[in-house]
Amino acid sequence: MNSMITREDMAFDADHIWHPYTSTVHRYEMYPVVSAEGVRIKLADGRELIDGMSSWWCQIHGYQHPEMNAALHQQVDTMSHVMFGGLTHKPAIDLARKLVDMTPEGLETVFFADSGSVSVEVAIKMAVQYQLAKGCEGKRKILTVNGGYYGDTTGAMALCDPVTGMHHYFTGLLPQHFFVSRPSCRYGDEWNESCMEELEQHFERHHEDLAAVIIEPVVQGAGGMYFYHPEYVRRTYELCQHYGVLLICDEIATGFGRTGTLFASEMAGITPDIMCVGKALTGGYMTMAATICTGKVSQTISEKGPMMHGPTFMANPLACAAGNASLSILQRGEWKQQVADIEKGLQSGLAPCADLQNVAEVRVIGGIGVVELKQPVDMKRVQPLFVEEGIWVRPFGKLVYIMPPYVISPEDLATLCAAMCRVVSRI
Repeated sequence: MNSMITREDMAFDADHIWHPYTSTVHRYEMYPVVSAEGVRIKLADGRELIDGMSSWWCQIHGYQHPEMNAALHQQVDTMSHVMFGGLTHKPAIDLARKLVDMTPEGLETVFFADSGSVSVEVAIKMAVQYQLAKGCEGKRKILTVNGGYYGDTTGAMALCDPVTGMHHYFTGLLPQHFFVSRPSCRYGDEWNESCMEELEQHFERHHEDLAAVIIEPVVQGAGGMYFYHPEYVRRTYELCQHYGVLLICDEIATGFGRTGTLFASEMAGITPDIMCVGKALTGGYMTMAATICTGKVSQTISEKGPMMHGPTFMANPLACAAGNASLSILQRGEWKQQVADIEKGLQSGLAPCADLQNVAEVRVIGGIGVVELKQPVDMKRVQPLFVEEGIWVRPFGKLVYIMPPYVISPEDLATLCAAMCRVVSRI
C-alpha cells in the first residue's frame, strides 16, 4: 500500500474532507502522517513526533503493538464481520466475559456499541426503558453536572456542559435535562459536606422526573479536565439508591487504568447501575465501545420486552478481537506500574509550568497531566510550536494537557514534558 502523501492529496483534503471541530474554510494546518510505531508518529516530511495524546486517549499500548497486530491478522483471516442479530461468535463472548470480570462487581450484562457517544445513547435508553418497565413512566429526564462531555450525538450532546458545549448551535433540537454545578470539592482536598447541597436539593425537587444521573467519575474529560473528590461519586450513588434513580458512570476516558485505578469509580468504592466504556477498550485499533449494566437493570428491561437498539456493526469480530487483545495485555497488570511511573514523571516534568505567569494551575492524576492557562489557546499559532518541538499535543480552550501511551519510556516522557513547558512559556 502506498502511504506517500502528495501535494495533490493535501489539496484534495483541504477542499473535500471535514476534520474534527474544524471549518473547511478557516482551517488549521494539517500534518500528513505516513506511519506510527511505539509512541512516535512519523510525518510525511520525515519528522517524528512523540505522541502525548494517545490518539485522543485510546492508544494506550502504543502503535504497532505486536500482540494487537497479531490478533487482528488472525481474526481478519477467519471472519471480519457477521451480523449480531440472531448470531453470535467467540470474539464477542470472550470480550464480554473479560468485561464482566474486570469491571466492578455486579455489572453483568454487556451491550456492544459502535463508539463512546453511542454507548452513552444506549445508556440513556437503558435508563428510560428500565423506569418504564418498573411502571415509572414520568421518569424520562437525566441529571448531570456542569462541565461534562459525553459525546457528539444528539442525546449525548444534550448532557454536555450547556455553556461550553454545543447547546447554542442546536437550540430546540436537544432534549432538556437537569444540570447542577460541577463538584466544588477538588481531588486531593479535604471533603466538605456542603458539596452535596445543590445535588440533594435537585433530587428532592425532581426525583419523580429522573430516570438516571450520569457523571464522569472523578475526572471530567473533554469538558474541562477537572478532577474532583471521589466522595462526591459515592454520595451521588447513595442518593440514586434512595430515590430509585439509576447511576450511569461514563468511564470512556477514565476506564482501563488511566487514573491509576482500573476504573475511576473504584476510587469511590461503588458499582454504578450502568457503565460506559470505550477508547482504550480496543487499544486504539478499532472503533468500539460497550454499555455494561447490572443484572437488575437488564432483567427488569427484558421482562417487559427487548432493548431497543441494535447497530449494524454491533460486536464486530475485528473490533472484538482488538478488544480481547487489549484487555489481555491489561490483565497482566503491567499498566499499574506504568501509570504510576507516568504520574510521577508528569508531576516532576510539568511542575516548572506552575511558576509561569500565564498558567492558572497544573494538575496531575494517574496518566493525565494538565496545564490550565489563564487565557484560551490560539490553536492556529500554538499547534505548530508543538510540532517544531517534536511532540504531538493538541490543546483545547485554556487547557494544554497530555495523556501519553502507557508504554512511554521515562526518557520520552521527560522530553515530552520539557517540550510542553517550553511551548507554554512562549504562549
